[in-house]
Amino acid sequence: MNLQILGWNSFFEESFEEYKQQGFEVARVSLEHKRLYRVLSERGELLAEVSGKLRFQALERQDFPAVGDWVVISARPHEQKATIHGILPRKSKFSRKTAGGTSEEQIVAANVDTIFLVNALNADFNLRRIERYVVTSWESGANPVIILSKADLCDDVQEKIGQVETVAFGVPIHAISAEQNIGLEQLTPYLCEGKTIALLGSSGVGKSTITNSLLGQVKQEVQTIREGDDRGRHTTTHRELIVLDSGGILIDTPGMRELQLWDANEGLHQSFADIEELFENCRFRDCSHTKEPGCAVQGAISEGKLDKGRYASYVKLQKELAFLERKGNRRAALSEKAKWKQISSFQKKNNKN
Repeated sequence: MNLQILGWNSFFEESFEEYKQQGFEVARVSLEHKRLYRVLSERGELLAEVSGKLRFQALERQDFPAVGDWVVISARPHEQKATIHGILPRKSKFSRKTAGGTSEEQIVAANVDTIFLVNALNADFNLRRIERYVVTSWESGANPVIILSKADLCDDVQEKIGQVETVAFGVPIHAISAEQNIGLEQLTPYLCEGKTIALLGSSGVGKSTITNSLLGQVKQEVQTIREGDDRGRHTTTHRELIVLDSGGILIDTPGMRELQLWDANEGLHQSFADIEELFENCRFRDCSHTKEPGCAVQGAISEGKLDKGRYASYVKLQKELAFLERKGNRRAALSEKAKWKQISSFQKKNNKN
């Protein structure tokens, strides 16, 4: 398998040089399943597991390979297996906080060039959710593209596009219907050889139907949405990297019931630049943007220049990041303590031997 087709480039080549001199090979992770990985390499498709050393050194979830990662391997082609010894630096990564009370990063997709943020044009259409996805996409290092799916079920497509434009400045927006084969040609420019696209969105927005249409075959099972609220059932159950015959690489992902932010300060600034520019025009430098006289934010809301819901969304996301940072500082301290405890234990064991 040609590495360039899989997305290999000079960025990864430079990082791999040291390993190459030691006789290692590279592969790209296409599937993860309970710490076992399917990887694609010049020797074909292999089943891989991480080495004991890498497992020992990994302190957190993000220290393990994710779908889209380029990994350093020693291959056993006669067994169609390999051992993963390292992960090359990531060019980009779309991350979210893991669900639940724990504060840990979950990498949804790595080394992505373009993120298709899929939102359905039905009763589940939600501008606040789109804002959240755009913030995380900008933070990832990849370029967001908004795909408004199921356009055949919407009577006011242009109106919906206009609404999205007010919360996603400069982000390309494409309205399509994969079911009816409408507008799919708009996606062709993104599907270049060696370029990776990740499909992200809630359950039932049509990601699996889009994947099947781009592949030209039924790869992912499709289920109907629930009656009453237009919300979908989970169809895709795992993240998977797929190489398209027509060019390009697709990472399909399960629908997300929630997208909790992870380290998205830059993405927040980029997505809400219109609001943060207003801060410069407030009368008081320490304005809380609530009741102060001469507040440019409240003035813009009163004049209808800024949507009240959009500002509320900005405040909510900002509070979420602040809370995450506080938890992150505590987690970092505990992680550092665990690392030295691990090193100390290892040294004591060696001394006994």
